[in-house]
Amino acid sequence: MLDYENKYKGKRIAGIDEAGRGPLAGPVVCACVIMPLDEDKLIDGINDSKKLTEKKREELYDKIIERAIAYSIVEVDEKTIDRINILNATKQGMKRALDGLKAKPDVVLIDAVKLDTDLPQDNIIKGDAKSYNIASASILAKVYRDRLMKKLSVKYPQYNFARHKGYGTKEHIENLKKYGKCELHRETFIKNFKIG
Repeated sequence: MLDYENKYKGKRIAGIDEAGRGPLAGPVVCACVIMPLDEDKLIDGINDSKKLTEKKREELYDKIIERAIAYSIVEVDEKTIDRINILNATKQGMKRALDGLKAKPDVVLIDAVKLDTDLPQDNIIKGDAKSYNIASASILAKVYRDRLMKKLSVKYPQYNFARHKGYGTKEHIENLKKYGKCELHRETFIKNFKIG
């Protein structure tokens, strides 16, 4: 997990990742984080958020926030996703998260996406499984978004967002067909379902 970090030894490294590019509802959430890389400050168990249990992610989320030199988490809502498409919404969120850091990094490691920034960047395919900083960002984004979808589930109980987090599960699609869409649904994502 530290190969890329070692490549930029001595530099202040920011990792960026997102959660929620694929769901039919809710925002895409982007996180940027600069983690300390001293041996005694590394957090054990950091990995791609998709490979961790929810309980483990929750534990790591608190540790990451506690130890981070700086971090920033940004939501880009479904209206923006519909207006500019999911890739551009993701890039916008990532750039806002990077700009929102209270400390300036020397280099940025990003999961697969290229950003419009003057900072040197390394765009790593499956970066959340290869870089400690990107994996940390992926955990922040995922836990933040999951918590948000659980809160929204209380407001929109008919969709059961707490369970599927807005992804296109069989249950979600059935509920969409039964109850129609709500303001959280991405029009461009649900247009192919017979809704209403």
